[in-house]
Amino acid sequence: MCIQNAGFGASLEVRKLYAVVADPDVEANDLIRVIDESGEDYVYPASLFQRLTLPVELQRVLRLAS
Repeated sequence: MCIQNAGFGASLEVRKLYAVVADPDVEANDLIRVIDESGEDYVYPASLFQRLTLPVELQRVLRLAS
């Protein structure tokens, strides 16, 4: 979930859930790769997000909706 979008207002919406793309290289540098408002994956500071663990059924529903 995006908790802050300072400097990225056109790309990220606060309180919105974003799909995370696993990328160990960027995560090692306190960054996170997400599918943003453009529909493409980009790297952002991890501090802009709070990782959430969603129930399996909710994960399934969200995947089907996207």
